[in-house]
Amino acid sequence: MIQGTMSSVGKSFLTAGLCRVFKQDGYRAAPFKSQNMSRFSHKTEDGLEMSRAQAVQAEAAGVMPSVLMNPILLKPESDTGSLVYVNGELRGHMKAAEYFNYKKKLVPEITRAFETLAAEHDIVVIEGAGSPAEINLKQDDIVNMGLAKLTGSPVLLVGDIDCGGVFAQIIGTLVLLDDDERARVKATVINKFRGDRELLRPGIAMLEERSGKPVAGVLPYLNVEIEEEDSLVRGGVQPKPAREGKFREAQYDLLASAIRENLDMKLIYEIMRCREL
Repeated sequence: MIQGTMSSVGKSFLTAGLCRVFKQDGYRAAPFKSQNMSRFSHKTEDGLEMSRAQAVQAEAAGVMPSVLMNPILLKPESDTGSLVYVNGELRGHMKAAEYFNYKKKLVPEITRAFETLAAEHDIVVIEGAGSPAEINLKQDDIVNMGLAKLTGSPVLLVGDIDCGGVFAQIIGTLVLLDDDERARVKATVINKFRGDRELLRPGIAMLEERSGKPVAGVLPYLNVEIEEEDSLVRGGVQPKPAREGKFREAQYDLLASAIRENLDMKLIYEIMRCREL
């Protein structure tokens, strides 16, 4: 499972890239995000709505998009309310507080979707939302550590160095997790790096020492044309749609190549074997 220190750290890109790597390695992979808040949706062949981000990840994996990959879609209409889609169908409009109390009723839908995907695929790459350390939202969590526990999944924690403070992001997140949640985090990833990697090396050593977690790699800031994840793109910029066909396929291959070059895939495969069955 891919979790992040905050929104826009690159969870969706990493999920798409890993889906592509696994496809190239001969596995049937699928993305999964239990709940996504996004203004940008995709209609499946049977007319159901899901997040565009999971549709893009499915394309990277070489499989057909399905609402099983995103059983809950929240389409914000204001700062305090959203349209709620469950399994691709509109359940209605809910205020934030109303949905916060309602969401635990959706756990059976999430479990069914995940278990169906897991039965049909070799690997399911789960993406979290925001940060697992949002302590005001941890009660009845269904998208970060709550979902990791539900699915028995180990976690890769991703931080964004481009916006600054990546060491505080990662260490602070780990400090705010409960002991059992912290134990689920098996490694960290630094994303969006620019500059001389040798200057970063002492920081990585200190991060590993203080966190007790290996750094699985440092991904550079990539100019890859893949659609942004959701409505929380920094600055409120509309995501730039990637072109179609062969161009999109080439972008997924570029992302997969960068992951192979910069992340320890042997470690990631070992971490995947830590899933609790």
